[in-house]
Amino acid sequence: MRILIVGNGGREHALLWKLRRDAPSAEFFATRPNGGMAALCEPVALAPGDVEALAGWAAAHRIDLTVIGPEAPLAAGIVDRFEAKGLPVFGPSKAAARIEASKAYAKDLMRGAGVPTAEYRTFSNLEGAEAYVRERGAPIVVKASGLAAGKGAVVCPTEAEALDAVRSMLGALQFGEAGREVVIEEHMEGEEISVFAVTDGAHCVMLVSAQDHKRIGDGDTGPNTGGMGAYAPVSLATPDLIERARTTVFQPTLAALAADGSPFKGLLYAGLMLTRDGIKVVEFNCRFGDPETQVVLPMLDSSLLELLATVAEGGSLAGRRVRQRAGAAVTTVVAAGGYPGGYQNGKTIRIPDSLETDNLMVFHAGTEQRGADLVTSGGRVLAVTALADSFSVAADESRDAAARISFEGAYHRMDIGWRERARLEKKA
Repeated sequence: MRILIVGNGGREHALLWKLRRDAPSAEFFATRPNGGMAALCEPVALAPGDVEALAGWAAAHRIDLTVIGPEAPLAAGIVDRFEAKGLPVFGPSKAAARIEASKAYAKDLMRGAGVPTAEYRTFSNLEGAEAYVRERGAPIVVKASGLAAGKGAVVCPTEAEALDAVRSMLGALQFGEAGREVVIEEHMEGEEISVFAVTDGAHCVMLVSAQDHKRIGDGDTGPNTGGMGAYAPVSLATPDLIERARTTVFQPTLAALAADGSPFKGLLYAGLMLTRDGIKVVEFNCRFGDPETQVVLPMLDSSLLELLATVAEGGSLAGRRVRQRAGAAVTTVVAAGGYPGGYQNGKTIRIPDSLETDNLMVFHAGTEQRGADLVTSGGRVLAVTALADSFSVAADESRDAAARISFEGAYHRMDIGWRERARLEKKA
């Protein structure tokens, strides 16, 4: 079997790691692989967003399955192009990917389907947005409607901060085209979890729940990032809660997408807020999340490849279930100094030879091999995932292993999973 992975970040390294375990004899290819992926696959010298060239390359090289990692190629219609060439590909169509590519579309879809979410209004003009903020007051949330690399949502405790946010998006175009339309919504109180479902468009296979940490600093302080760490499972996400998420969020959303002529086949990710009034959707993503994938996949005991191939080949997931391993997984992101602001690339990375084991994985994101040296090439550099029989042990081992990795300016949070630790300590 010949498998192509489109993308080259931490999520794609985790996908490559898991799929290689599922199919050790398969041939793997990846687009411009990072320093950790390079030894595990054949490189494809094409950018993940080069849709036409990738479709042609996959056809010429008789690729049996292509897995799309990032959201941008999905929003650009890469799946449509592959399918037009008769190539099996895992991911949603361009139309279905609007569930992430346009927050305004997603909110309207949820409203029509009766899926619980925050109250909202959508604006493309600054004056209307400012007036709504003054009318609603704070706290309030301002979101760029388009793709903004996970950084387009601003939680605003004060009216002044909300006005600054809409002005930076609609006025100064901080997020470019992604911010030409904004969604302003009520601030929801509660704890957020991430839930992934592999879907054939009608049926869902639910994966283990996770929780990530977006803010740069310990205690969830400082500016938002693409994610500084994650853990799985979340003890709040009981089997009953996950079943309610499937029936009240995933199934109605899939039905609405199908009714809209945009059946969703791929990985549907829901950020769910656990409020006093029940589950409410914060956002949908049309692909595996990062860094949640780095804990969700190591917790998966059964084959991911079978699920992805079934969907890509047009099969049904009816009746399918997965096996999750016992215990917990925690990943700690090691970031470049200055991230999420300005940072420097090209810093030599040192990872102790004895660090990685069967239960300790280092997933590369912003790395590249430069001669004999592994060097930094991005803001989020590595994700260090530990597996253990308990959350506390996994969290400690992930944190301690992250501290053993060195490069100039390296930074990581010390408290990934702090809410879960507090819950467990309270129960003890």
